[in-house]
Amino acid sequence: MTHRERILAILQGKSPDRIPWIPRMERWWIAHYNKGTLPEKYKGWRLRDIERDLGLGAPARNGRIYYTKLKGVETVIRYDGMNILTDYITPIGILSTRKMRTPELDLAGIEPLEVEKPIKRPEDYDVMRYLIENTQYFSCYDEYVKYEEGIGEDGVPLVAVGDCPFHRFLKDFTGYEKGYLDLVDYPEKVERLLKLMTQKDQEELWPLVAKSPAKLILHGLHFDSQMTPPPMFNKYIKPYYQEFSKLLHQYGKTLSMHADNDSRHILRHLKEAGFDMVECFTTAPLVSCTLKEARETWGTSMIIWGGVPSIILEDTFSEEEFERYMMELFRTIAPGDAFILGVADNVMPAAKLSRIIRIGQMVEAYGSYPIQV
Repeated sequence: MTHRERILAILQGKSPDRIPWIPRMERWWIAHYNKGTLPEKYKGWRLRDIERDLGLGAPARNGRIYYTKLKGVETVIRYDGMNILTDYITPIGILSTRKMRTPELDLAGIEPLEVEKPIKRPEDYDVMRYLIENTQYFSCYDEYVKYEEGIGEDGVPLVAVGDCPFHRFLKDFTGYEKGYLDLVDYPEKVERLLKLMTQKDQEELWPLVAKSPAKLILHGLHFDSQMTPPPMFNKYIKPYYQEFSKLLHQYGKTLSMHADNDSRHILRHLKEAGFDMVECFTTAPLVSCTLKEARETWGTSMIIWGGVPSIILEDTFSEEEFERYMMELFRTIAPGDAFILGVADNVMPAAKLSRIIRIGQMVEAYGSYPIQV
């Protein structure tokens, strides 16, 4: 089977000939390409060619099915040293953000860190409502089809379509601390904004996603046991996804979330919300949640894409520790249903390429279905 055939089989609840091995190598490749430290064999190679040479599938995360425009809003971007300042100028006020670059982030191809969020004062809520109301959605299905054809048998595009209203509010609009404080101090303003965001998604985003040619949808990221604990998850996140997943399932689509976080205390809640897959699923020793706990909670009802913590690919872990972790992974996922082997979150610049190669050898040796270690 090809990488694409294996993924499609898993999405359909079937068993592939062997588990797919599809790590995210882009961060590693960009850093070494920029520094001129790619292995001699791969100097000047494109990432996709390196992945093919290593026998890896393509994460295929750049497919797009829509784009947005702001109506009645002037966007002004300014640069001040390593700072990127953005103003959203509306008839009722201005929202501003600040992102900060560093030479290290630039060299590794990592996006600047947003250090100032747009909502800082109570009056900013009305301006944010104006931005939400005046966001226009446009489909670009032809662009997606062309992208999927380019991926071919190397994979199935995982199409990102943003975050749910409550987590987007916390992560992007206020920051977690201020968001939770505002929920207490200005509950009417917060609830009014969340209601508008949900309505906007339901009326404009959801139909566009459901009717798209994309099969694998990524909506939501970084739901964490501490930052989105069970009580808040149940109140503000689960109802939204229960409705959205129901719609997607009617159109034969798979709903995934980006799980680069500690999911230990919300494992059951993620399944109840209607998610079919957790992508870049992060496990101990990066977080407290283990792969075994997830398997025991979900069985094979939730597809796991991940399982290899990025840190075990680096010199901080000995070869013996690395081998021991990987062998235990194969034992945990046996016989191999509902599992795509990947690295959480990325293969980082410090990763040893020899361990990526070694995992490929282990997949060949132990990854055929049914896995027996």
